[in-house]
Amino acid sequence: MRKVFHPNIEEITVEGILHAFSDPVRIEIFANLAKSECAKNCSTFLNIQKEILPKSTLSQHFRILREAGLIRSERKGVELINSTRCEELKERFGPMIQAIVEAYAQQQKAH
Repeated sequence: MRKVFHPNIEEITVEGILHAFSDPVRIEIFANLAKSECAKNCSTFLNIQKEILPKSTLSQHFRILREAGLIRSERKGVELINSTRCEELKERFGPMIQAIVEAYAQQQKAH
């Protein structure tokens, strides 16, 4: 099986993070992972929107989050188990990630 790519913390950029968060599905996935106490597989998020997302679309969203350095994915058999890199990101970017996720949550409450 192909190795899963994760950028080093020094390679993560603000531009990459903002691009990953520019899609509402991706920021919702990240926000759910961030508040979860455990890692989750991709299938957990099939119903993240009103309509079921195709697995291929969901895989692309996870790839973008992973390549932006926001999540870490570990292969367990045929599944990828995902978790955030919040602690590493906080060391590098301070409260930026948390502020974006909190602003998104407030925006969702307003709608």
